[in-house]
Amino acid sequence: MPETSASRPASTILLLRDAAKEVEVFMMVRHHQIEFNSGALVFPGGSVDAGDNEIVARADLCSGGEGLSESDRGFRIAAIRETFEESGILLARSKGSNTPVDARRAGEIADAHRVALNEHKISFMSILADNGLQLALDTLVPYAHWITPEGMPKRFDTWFFLAAAPPDQLGAHDGRESTDSIWVSAREAVEGGESGRFKLPFPTTRNLIRLAKQGSVSAALDHAKGMSIVTVMPVMTKTESGRQLRIPREAGYDGEVFEVGAVG
Repeated sequence: MPETSASRPASTILLLRDAAKEVEVFMMVRHHQIEFNSGALVFPGGSVDAGDNEIVARADLCSGGEGLSESDRGFRIAAIRETFEESGILLARSKGSNTPVDARRAGEIADAHRVALNEHKISFMSILADNGLQLALDTLVPYAHWITPEGMPKRFDTWFFLAAAPPDQLGAHDGRESTDSIWVSAREAVEGGESGRFKLPFPTTRNLIRLAKQGSVSAALDHAKGMSIVTVMPVMTKTESGRQLRIPREAGYDGEVFEVGAVG
């Protein structure tokens, strides 16, 4: 087995909205030249970086994070930053306000700063400070905690969060890390993975299947708030037909052993 690398802290958000019949989630297709999960349909997210930890130390740039550890705040800050970078959707409030920034204001901030942020020419912290914003940490509800199996060349320690998408913030892929974006029901996304329409990573599939059981955004958020999160680090074994992954049954994914097809 290859030498196991350390897992990097990372975050991802399932942004939800109520549609005519089902809950929809915002997803993006990762660029084919990206090293990790290229071409996959994923939720916006990425690694916790040094700038996120600098924001942790700035209580004036966050709201709703009371009672969270510094580590927990870092995961949430990274989730909101990555979602803004990749989709333009901003989970933040103006200082002194209890309501999310509206779509027009979020659009103005994205138009002014998103390209520079993605090119590392400006920090997320300065965008927040210069625009009088506070990240709405309490809008994120922990949903899952997955760690990449040992023996993989790139490993992530990833928290998945649920959040209701702010009204009328529709999101758009950045054209750099992602090449397409859609609002899709969890059911349709899973069916697309089964038919080959979409390439879905295993954790994405399991969380979509769980989400598909919820009939509304409020029901999904309430369900998540009542869950106890069990960390999942799949144990992978090779079989004649491909790979088999074993995860804790108590994690709540309707099973323990899953066949995941050919290696590669």
